[in-house]
Amino acid sequence: MNAMNALRTAVRGPVLLPGDPGFDAAHRPWNLAVAQPVAAVVEAADADDVSALVRHAGAAGLSVAVQPNGHGASGSAAGTILLRTGRLDTLEIDPVARRARVGAGVASGRVQAAAARHGLTGLPGSSPVVSVAGVALGGGLSWFGRAHGWVADAVTALDVVDAEGRARRVTADSDPDLFWALRGGGGDFAVVTALELTLHPAPHLFGGRVLWAGSHAEEVLDAYRRITADAPDELTVWLDLLHFPGSAPMVAVDATYLGPSDAARDLLAPLDRLARPLSDTLGVMPVSELGAITAEPTDPGPGLSRAELLTVLDDAAAKSLLADPIAPLLSVQVRHLGGAFTRPSDTPQGALTEPYALYMFGIPADAETAAAVAARQRDLASALPVSGRKPYTFLGPDESAADAFSPDALARLRRIKRHHDPHGVLRANFPV
Repeated sequence: MNAMNALRTAVRGPVLLPGDPGFDAAHRPWNLAVAQPVAAVVEAADADDVSALVRHAGAAGLSVAVQPNGHGASGSAAGTILLRTGRLDTLEIDPVARRARVGAGVASGRVQAAAARHGLTGLPGSSPVVSVAGVALGGGLSWFGRAHGWVADAVTALDVVDAEGRARRVTADSDPDLFWALRGGGGDFAVVTALELTLHPAPHLFGGRVLWAGSHAEEVLDAYRRITADAPDELTVWLDLLHFPGSAPMVAVDATYLGPSDAARDLLAPLDRLARPLSDTLGVMPVSELGAITAEPTDPGPGLSRAELLTVLDDAAAKSLLADPIAPLLSVQVRHLGGAFTRPSDTPQGALTEPYALYMFGIPADAETAAAVAARQRDLASALPVSGRKPYTFLGPDESAADAFSPDALARLRRIKRHHDPHGVLRANFPV
């Protein structure tokens, strides 16, 4: 019996090999534009199953790539055993300690719904279907990051299976190097089966989207710049240039404010002086409904993205951003950072001094369109004041961990990788 067929007896969870019914769907990543020709797919029954799989892979000279639901796939998983952790779905909320214990397969939206019942919140991103573990391993840019920092900063402990198949609990005291690496350095060092993270009070939340015709983009961007110039840390505002197939260009402002609505409306008052919007959903909202603001797809699909960090959003940058239509891109998003992101962080990401993040997205319907999307992203990035650093969580398939970390942080991550996984049993979406 070869090593792949032996998987069926090594673990208790489902095992799918090429040619098995359901394999094609099981191995696909969230981004259907990324090829992922893995050797097998294993859906772990529990943490013990993860240990058994890692031991089996190590003994057979194979590698394991972990993807709870396929977000962040880069193509690096080719030839590996793809581990799905969706069944690791533990979720416990301790409202007194303001702490959550979250299984590796738990999506952000589920944590938000559970925490909201106690007037608390995690640090959610724009999509409710992304796993909390995956976001934390990549650092994590949250709606509330200006107030509370990286998602990884909130992690206080991790349950892992190491490269030898041993179950361990990792904290800052038990293994400071591994703890540091796992909080934002990716999944190259151990398989996370659960994590504990700090929750934050959220007695009030105001948020939503205001949408205008694209002809108002210049004045909307001007208002956006004025709002973000002196925004308090509790306010997060994103700008979106949108051009969907069959529709005219549009521009939107997305916002959240951790506080009462009257204060939020005062801070967002420059928007009230603009032209009448096409729609306006700003209002008091529960933290469990954050995903409704940008309404990102909740099913897999093809996409081609590129992210950059902007060193400034001055007059010249604003002019370059709006100089030409964004087509064939569907969206160009500018996220306001700053606040707690600029403070010291004992994570591989460290402090994030760039004040804005740029995220450009298009659909590669065919080879010609894919080339046009990439060219537009490249042209826009070259016209703007970018730092050259990219958030790990936003890396694209043609980029690497070296694009996300400082040379010192990358060197430390590589030392930790060699120490904890010298034989390369584990493979992250973006290996160090």
